[in-house]
Amino acid sequence: MKKEIELSFLPKDAFNDEVIRNSIAQRLRINLNEISALNILRRSIDARKSQVVYKLLIEVYINEIPNQLEEKITYKHVDNGRRVIIVGSGPAGMFAALRLLELGFKPIVIERGKDVQTRRRDIRGIQQEHIVNPDSNYCFGEGGAGTYSDGKLYTRSTKRGNVKKILSVLVNHGAVKDILIDAHPHIGSNKLPQVVTSIRETILSHGGEVHFNSRVTDLLISENKISGVIVNESDEFTADAVILATGHSARDIYELLFNKGVRLESKPFALGVRIEHPQSLIDEIQYHSKEKDPNLPAASYGLTCQIDGRGVFSFCMCPGGIIVPASTAPGELVVNGMSLSKRNSPFANSGYVVTIDKEDVANYNSYGVFDGLQFQKEIEQKTFVAGGSSQTAPAQKVTDFLNNRLSSNLLKTSYIPGIISSPLHELLPDFIVKRLQKGLIEFNKKMRGYITEEAQLIAVESRTSSPVRIPRNPETYMHTEIEGLFPSGEGAGYAGGIVSAAIDGENCANGVNHYLSSLIKK
Repeated sequence: MKKEIELSFLPKDAFNDEVIRNSIAQRLRINLNEISALNILRRSIDARKSQVVYKLLIEVYINEIPNQLEEKITYKHVDNGRRVIIVGSGPAGMFAALRLLELGFKPIVIERGKDVQTRRRDIRGIQQEHIVNPDSNYCFGEGGAGTYSDGKLYTRSTKRGNVKKILSVLVNHGAVKDILIDAHPHIGSNKLPQVVTSIRETILSHGGEVHFNSRVTDLLISENKISGVIVNESDEFTADAVILATGHSARDIYELLFNKGVRLESKPFALGVRIEHPQSLIDEIQYHSKEKDPNLPAASYGLTCQIDGRGVFSFCMCPGGIIVPASTAPGELVVNGMSLSKRNSPFANSGYVVTIDKEDVANYNSYGVFDGLQFQKEIEQKTFVAGGSSQTAPAQKVTDFLNNRLSSNLLKTSYIPGIISSPLHELLPDFIVKRLQKGLIEFNKKMRGYITEEAQLIAVESRTSSPVRIPRNPETYMHTEIEGLFPSGEGAGYAGGIVSAAIDGENCANGVNHYLSSLIKK
């Protein structure tokens, strides 16, 4: 017999197999020896009451031996398979490649940046020398933006695809098994590079190709059909289909598509700042105690409200994390957040942003579909100048921001390039400032102590998502006008995180399969 039950445990008991088994036996009124096996399906933290507990959803086998056979993914050797180009090796690109291997197609991955290990040097260059390599940074390079900016795996995209499969693939390539059961799974930026390297090795060992330092500079399009790409101005790659998975910061790709007559659309996005608190303060607020139980992780939060017709929300919250420079070109300043697997930094940070709709960028109508992109770009350039024309970031205490005054002194920060006191209430557009100020008051009602002299804002968090969408058919995943082109992931406007991008990559690979199979039938 198999039963599924949910039990609550004190933090000190939640990882104790003996305590868990005894609790199961008591709840089900059975003897301990009747429990043949148990499988934890889900682990989450319930901090709604003063006593914080772990909730475990458990599959219990009673006098029955579970079937130990796990469904394994079979990757085919595709040396002679039909060629499919994938532009970008972020989660959408990597999982599209893996899915193509399953289907018997040969993935040709084209990546403008460097391999995940070599990429570290350029990231160090941004942090320590304020030098931005436009092809290798926190956003560009093997693994995409998520590799060196946290690796959070929580997603609401459960209806778009098989989340469990995505997590299983990550575990099979070196991620910890806990991500299969944690309610808010997280790998960590110190662990993801090994996982990304292992995925590349799978692609190569089965006959796929991966090309680094390869920027796509042209598209081979004729009679509304794509047949390949030009790389680094000269190298031609041809294929039966192209999956475009370039991420939300590849502005040159949007411009290339536009110049080639490929239809694009503008879309809402969000822009604001990073807010940084002491992690101990967030722990105290969330866990209702000045002393955090050592069996509990660094506390996180997710906050949202509506202010004057726009969403104001926290984004990519990084408990025990650091703020990083996420600029992708010289002359701009962008910040993001990340956490290592242990989440043991003394700081907590989160994106704190306002939704930007088309009417908010009406002054940029002359830029057409690039109205939001131009607005985004100008804010980043303005922030760069305010920081002293370097990666030093403008900052302001939360209390000073609320009172429209320059901070006379700033707090310690996790942001390595450094911060400089700046009037963010003047630097950012007024319609964003007013909503951020009102949002702080609303957030403080939900988390008493959120507004504090111990918190500060760091600008600018502008890459929450792309201001541009590449339209596609919702059933075939193919571009609405260009045959054989499959826009995918965050850069195409159809995902918002590692798991949702990975799912979208798989869906696009399935779309390629359907498209190429239908051509054969014809």
